[in-house]
Amino acid sequence: MSEIPILVDDNDVLIVNKPSGIAMHDNANTTNIESTGTGENIKTGGSADSGYISNIDTHALGIVSLLREQTGFSQLHLCHRLDTGTSGCLCLAKNTQTAALIGEAFASRRVSKYYLAISADKPKKKQGTIVGDMKNRRGGQFMLLKSKDNPAVTQFFSQSAKPGYRGFIVKPLTGKTHQIRVALKSMGAAILGDTLYSGAPSDRLHLHAGWLRIPLPSRTILVKAPILSGDLFTDSEVSNWLTELPEPDSFNWPVIAPSLLQLVSKA
Repeated sequence: MSEIPILVDDNDVLIVNKPSGIAMHDNANTTNIESTGTGENIKTGGSADSGYISNIDTHALGIVSLLREQTGFSQLHLCHRLDTGTSGCLCLAKNTQTAALIGEAFASRRVSKYYLAISADKPKKKQGTIVGDMKNRRGGQFMLLKSKDNPAVTQFFSQSAKPGYRGFIVKPLTGKTHQIRVALKSMGAAILGDTLYSGAPSDRLHLHAGWLRIPLPSRTILVKAPILSGDLFTDSEVSNWLTELPEPDSFNWPVIAPSLLQLVSKA
């Protein structure tokens, strides 16, 4: 396969633009199906890869092994996780000290991340905050609950990407498996290519981790990953929408209530 695009490479971190279709770990696609979402909790045991039918080699190397081969760095530590179908910014640390610092930044919700998504469906509302606990269902699905004991919190804005398709700028405040997929599905706008949640068929899951900001004691890392694949992502009209899209920090994101912030800090 082609080399994985590198966005940042210094003494402490390696940030890459992960292609869609590459799992985090070797042999992760043991059933030849993949999952999509944020999937940031790398301490969670078992495989989260379930739900989106793919043609991925079940014995393919994961992103860590591929990057070790490509770069020659033997010590690479995943700082968070993107599910197999999701492309975009992925950070790995080159030493345990940096891995711990970045892990703490994720745990304390000081890392900023924004995603792009496309849906063939019109959402129930154009923008908002989606809050609720997530329950694991049969078949690898999750469902959003009305309870808020340990909630997933997802903010979004949507715009017309081209006639018949909505573009989404998504800001997840938590990092639960399938979070973005479930949130947009709850708005009636499943992500294009997400067959597990009844999204319209496409060549790939149209979910991309576009921006990542990580504060470190010595500096703040800010990186943007261009979209490299996807029939709709690379469509000329959608490309024009993406080109004219303001930086996500400039959006008027809803203010989170203090009571909800307390819940998020425990999530």
